[in-house]
This record gives sequence, structure tokens and C-alpha cells, in this order.
Amino acid sequence: MSLNEHGYALTVQWTGNRGDGTSSYRSYSRDHDVLIPGLPPLKGSADPTFHGDRERYNPEQLLLAALAQCHMLSYLHVAVKHGVVVTDYRDEATGMMRLNRDGSGQFERVVLNPHVTVADPGQAELAASLHHEANQVCFIARSVNFPVEHLPVTMVG
Repeated sequence: MSLNEHGYALTVQWTGNRGDGTSSYRSYSRDHDVLIPGLPPLKGSADPTFHGDRERYNPEQLLLAALAQCHMLSYLHVAVKHGVVVTDYRDEATGMMRLNRDGSGQFERVVLNPHVTVADPGQAELAASLHHEANQVCFIARSVNFPVEHLPVTMVG
């Protein structure tokens, strides 16, 4: 692996066998653990619509979280590069997934709503413009085949 390549590995372990395996659609739980060495297990399931446990994370939520996290981390990096001091960042992200008649589905769009607070009032306009650059360097946004939109709010504090 070269310096330009980064590998990631994890284990997904199904924990939902109630004794009869997948003998019927309702006979098993969608519960599973995402195991990453050195980190606590992430308790996953399906969306409750698909017979999942609402007290566990589902893949759709985690995809949305990955996009929001990646944008935030990319934005903070770009802000440093441009000398913008960010003092607070919060994003209330939303995503739209559409189901198809054949049971498949796909995300059609994600909207990130970052609320960013900057230290210098004179940099508010620059700070707002940096979301485009952050999107260009976000690894996750560059990897999906649906639009990731941004509706940023920049505040001075």
C-alpha cells in the first residue's frame, strides 16, 4: 500500500439469530455489531420500517452521519488553511431515500445544514464560501452517486 492509499477494516457480526435462523422473514432479528479493533462495538440494526430495532443505529443513519462528519472535518481543515477561526460547528443533516417497486432503493439526496460560528466578523463571508471547497475534498461526498447539498449558516461569536 502506498502513502496515497489508506485501508480500513472492520467486522460486521450478525447477532439476530433467534434460534431458527432465517427460516422466515419475521423469524430473525436484524441486530448486528460493527466491530472495530480498539473501539466499543457499534450496535446496529435495520430501520424500524424494515423490522429493525429503533434503539440501534441503522445503515441509512450511518451513511448520513458519515457524510456530515466528513464535511465537518473537511470544512475545519479548509478553514485552517484559509486562516478562518471556527469556534463552533453543528450540522442538522437530512437525507432522502426512495424505495423501488422491486424492493431495492437508493439515497436520492442529502442536505447538510451546517451552523458555523467564526471568531472574526470580517471572515463570515469567506467562512460561508468554504463549504464548496470542503465538499470538493470530502472523501465520502466524492464517493457517493447522489447530490450532497449544503445550506450553511455562518454566525460570529
